[in-house]
Amino acid sequence: MSSASFAVKRHQPFALARVGPNGSFLRRLDELSMGIGVTVTVNGMTTAVHPKTVLCVDDEKTGLRVRKIMLEGHGFRVLTASDGQEGLDLFDQHPVDLVVLDYYMPGLNGGDVAAELRRRRSDVPIIFLSAYFSLPPQALELANAFITKGDPPEVLIEKIQQLV
Repeated sequence: MSSASFAVKRHQPFALARVGPNGSFLRRLDELSMGIGVTVTVNGMTTAVHPKTVLCVDDEKTGLRVRKIMLEGHGFRVLTASDGQEGLDLFDQHPVDLVVLDYYMPGLNGGDVAAELRRRRSDVPIIFLSAYFSLPPQALELANAFITKGDPPEVLIEKIQQLV
């Protein structure tokens, strides 16, 4: 497959790049979009590319704020919810591409929320992010990945990039 030129327009600046034979420009495009979306023209055809939306659900507000800043810095659009019900409401109201979910929360725990998310849209990846080193097996079966809050931030970023 041959390479093709494309243009990326985000607000004022214009960037030119090459499309690799495996379509490798898309990952770079996500980096360029930085959460605002871009317009791409490939061989005369223009299309909009929007950032992936990550829903983070955690009752620990400081960690939630830090996670939002970190993920936005990597080009994701981030929605946050401080409890399971708020997370489900946001999930219904927005086109979510991936959910980062704490397990131990008051009210609906992460397992309850994950089960309901699977019922509503089974195609959306779920990552459990917990301070605990083990979760109930029935909850883990609902998730695509499990990461502890003690892991470096890069572990979460890499797993999200793999799943979206």
